[in-house]
Amino acid sequence: MTTIADHDAYIAAAAEPFQPELQRLRSILARTLPEAEEMVAYNMPGFSIGGTVVASYAAFSKQCGLYLLPGAISAHAEDIAAAGLKATKTGITFSPRKPIPDELVERLARASRQEAEA
Repeated sequence: MTTIADHDAYIAAAAEPFQPELQRLRSILARTLPEAEEMVAYNMPGFSIGGTVVASYAAFSKQCGLYLLPGAISAHAEDIAAAGLKATKTGITFSPRKPIPDELVERLARASRQEAEA
C-alpha cells in the first residue's frame, strides 16, 4: 500500500475480503471512543486521545489486526484466548471468518483508553 491519508482511503485500499471487517472495527472504535480523534500513524488508521494512540487496526495479506495499549491486552488475555484468538503484547490478529466479538472490541478499547488516561 502507498501512504494512506485517512481511514476511508485505508479501507478502500485494503483487499476486498477485509474491507467489511475494517469498517466494523472502525465503527465500534468510533462509538466506544467518541472523544477520540481519527488519525493515521505508521500507515495504520487509529484513534488517539490527548496525543496517545489508544486503538488502531490494519489488514495484512492473510489477516487483520487490532492494536491497543499493552495493559488492555494483558487485562483481557483470558477473554482473548477464550475467543480462540492470538495476541501479542499490543495486538490481536484474526481473520474475517473468525473476527473479534464486538463486545470484546469495546472492552479492549475502553481498557486502552483507561490506560492512556492513567
